[in-house]
Amino acid sequence: MIRFFDIFFSGIAILVLLPFMLPIMILLKLTGEHDIFYIQKRVGIHGEDFGLLKFATMLRNSPNMTGGLYTQKNDPRLLPMGKFLRKTKINELPQLVNVFMGQMSIIGYRPLVRKQFDYYTEEAKAILYHAKPGLSGLGSIAFRNEEAILMDVEDKAAFDQNIIAPYKAALELYYIKNRSLGLYFKLIIMTAQAVLHSNSRSWKEKLEELPEIPEELEVYL
Repeated sequence: MIRFFDIFFSGIAILVLLPFMLPIMILLKLTGEHDIFYIQKRVGIHGEDFGLLKFATMLRNSPNMTGGLYTQKNDPRLLPMGKFLRKTKINELPQLVNVFMGQMSIIGYRPLVRKQFDYYTEEAKAILYHAKPGLSGLGSIAFRNEEAILMDVEDKAAFDQNIIAPYKAALELYYIKNRSLGLYFKLIIMTAQAVLHSNSRSWKEKLEELPEIPEELEVYL
């Protein structure tokens, strides 16, 4: 049933948003390195890599440049439209195609690059192995401002691996263990609230028995 709604919602969204995305695609083609899309390998269901689609926001070689996987404040690798597209999350819209194709769900765990996925415990990865990643999800909602959080710490890789990853994994597993059509729709609504109100904390207020937030993250979440 969830797959039916994935196809229905992603198909409708692609048709409705296409007139809005076309000007973005034209502007991307005319600026920066003239790339419209950025395709990055992410870990999906059954541990298999798939090509996650995004609007291009950074230089092609950015993962191999200073900063690596982490965006800095006023990052010089950002393309002219990059900061706006990332801040508004518009750069994520092409993933509706991933959902329509069945590589992702509207709601699920956030697909990560292999290096960051390996921050998760073997137990967590074993559970995620049988589930599809999502365009949004509890982890994505809670860590909507993850880039801003990481900009606030000196050792980004260590904070990501030791603080963010364990709690994010706990939230992703919460969804999988409690997965239902009702929770699916509830998280879609919470995603819309998070997009419209970046300081929305509805996920903490409306979901019960959530994993306890680590002390290091309380100020951010």
